[in-house]
Amino acid sequence: MVTGEFVWNLVTRPLADAMNETSASLPAGEDEFAVAVLTPVQGERVKAHRVAESPVNFECRLSQCIALVDAGGRETGSWLVLGEVVAVYIDSRLLDDQGLYQTAAAEPVVRGGGPSAYFAISAQQRFDMVRPDDRKSG
Repeated sequence: MVTGEFVWNLVTRPLADAMNETSASLPAGEDEFAVAVLTPVQGERVKAHRVAESPVNFECRLSQCIALVDAGGRETGSWLVLGEVVAVYIDSRLLDDQGLYQTAAAEPVVRGGGPSAYFAISAQQRFDMVRPDDRKSG
């Protein structure tokens, strides 16, 4: 069903296995939440549900759905879906004393390429860089 609304849920290391379960090809009408043993929470600004176990959720309204093509202009069967974020939910445990989101605290998972490679982000992998225009001359 196309509704023009969706929720992006941050996948964390503790949720990685459940996220993988949601990639199964299921019969129409079968509940991904039930299959992955996740808890649906009704969106506040969209009709779609968000994942209660995810510490970060973006409620979105569809702005573009782009059919991807290869270098020869042939459709690949894949789509790029873009949405306008209309509501944000962040677990307060992921915010520091100044209200800044602490990425590593969430243990997000990112796709690493190939059919099965993923990586988790941790505080040990953090490094900082100052933009050239922000450096103080000394």
